[in-house]
Parts: sequence; C-alpha cells; structure tokens
Amino acid sequence: MLNRFSTTETMKHVVLILGALIVLLPFYVMVSYSLKSPNEIMTNSGGIFGAQELFRDDYCVARGNAAADCMVRPWIYNYTTAFSKAPLLRYLANGVFVTASIFLIQVIVALPCAYALAKLRFWGRDAVFGLVLFCLLIPVHAIALPLYIMLAKLGMTNSYAALIVPWTISVFGIFLMRQFFMTVPDDLIDAARMDGMSEYSIIWKVMLPTAIPALMAFAIFSVVAHWNDYFWPRIVITGNRDLFTPPLGLREFKGDADGSNFGPMMATAVVIVTPLIVVFMLAQRRFIEGITLSGMK
Repeated sequence: MLNRFSTTETMKHVVLILGALIVLLPFYVMVSYSLKSPNEIMTNSGGIFGAQELFRDDYCVARGNAAADCMVRPWIYNYTTAFSKAPLLRYLANGVFVTASIFLIQVIVALPCAYALAKLRFWGRDAVFGLVLFCLLIPVHAIALPLYIMLAKLGMTNSYAALIVPWTISVFGIFLMRQFFMTVPDDLIDAARMDGMSEYSIIWKVMLPTAIPALMAFAIFSVVAHWNDYFWPRIVITGNRDLFTPPLGLREFKGDADGSNFGPMMATAVVIVTPLIVVFMLAQRRFIEGITLSGMK
C-alpha cells in the first residue's frame, strides 16, 4: 500500500516537472537569446549566457564611428538596442495606460452587473445570466471585423479609445464576480439595507471589500490578456507609432531581406514580460484565493 502510494506521488511529481519544463522552455530561450551575440544565436551555441566576447556593432560603424569604439558585450548591445532603436519606454507607458483603463472600467461595469445577477430578484435574471454564459463562448476574432467597422465609421481608429472601448465590458469578469458574490451571506446585505444603505452603496462599500481576492484574480487575467494582445492593436493602430503597445514594439526589430534582429527582439520581450511576472508573484496568494472562490471567512 505504501509503495503504491509512493509510486503514485512520484509519477505525479514527474508529470508536474515535465509540464513545468515545457512551460519554462520558451522563457529560457527568450532570456538566453537576449544575452547572446548574433553569431551565437544563429549557430545555437554558447549555452544560456553565451561567451560574452566583444563583437563589432555594425550599426555603430555605419554611423561613422571607429571600429575600435564599436566593440560591445552582447547583452549590453541587445538591451541598449532594445531601448535605442524603438521608443520602448513610450510603448510600456501606453501598455500601462491601456491595460489599467480597461481593467478599471471593466470593474465599474462588472461589479453592479454581478451583484444584480447574484443578489437581486427580478424577472428574466436567469435568462440574462444565460446570455452571459453564451457570450463566454464567442471568440474575440469573431467580432473583430464588426468592431473595426464601427470604430472606423466613428473615426476612432488610431486612438487610445480604439484600444480601450471594445473591451470595457468583460463577460468573464461579470461571471467571476457573480460566482464570488453568490458565496457572500445574504444576512450581510440585509444588515446593510437595515442601516439605510442603497443598493449602490452596498456594492461599493460592502461587496467590493469582500471581493478583493476575486478582483485580484480577475486583474491578473485582464492585465495579462490586454498587455500581451497583439491581434487587436495591430488592426486598429496602423498609422500612429506613438500609440504602439509593447507587443507591437517587437515589430521594430523584424527585419526584411537582412533577417530579424533576434537579440534585441528577445531583450525587448524580456523587458515586456518582467512586469507581469513581478505583479503575479506579488499577487500570487490573492490570485489563488480568488480562483478558489473562498468567499467570506
């Protein structure tokens, strides 16, 4: 019995380790390429960090500098090029503004909707919730063309509004918050009503503080989805480079006949991904609480 238990646990850990390695492999390649010279990247040599031998920056020489002044370490070249060839800080600022705006408006819309579906009694409530579930099945790409035509006719393409407005209503956020609100005791709401609080006051002063774990979980999903989104910004942002989001910034390092500049491209990817990893690590406990929908303790 003990041996069978040990074997089962061992197999579980083996499967989990293999899964973790598969997930981490792209991150390994990304970090490794951001530290290597172009030759090491093309030949797939040098291990994870590369030899870090000095090599000549041809772009530096092309600008008229002496060859001796254009010898740099690979990792310095990759990361400095990531910030010098493209306005990466501007792209990061755009990403922060867009994702924060989308999440804030999503919360303002989702909380009252979720509260109504969870705690209020009205005709057609179950039908409305069924529509919410149905909307979860609709892929983003299916509605991209109608959304683009609508924005184009309103003259809103190539603007922050085009990046933000289509995603301000999140059916996933409504569903997640509704499921969380279902775990909140009705006695708490009845007590608030007896104290003379309106329904809107209950939402923002009673339900919101209890929903912090669920909001943190929703924030991770929302921010990651829109921070990494390449499809929609590529459609609506076509003529204004100043509105590029971080994923669009990676296009700055895509070459044509001379190939892509993989070192700076991977360095840019590291810079883009790092804030998400840091935020997730800081919010990990709250995120797990929200996903398990633990409710009030």
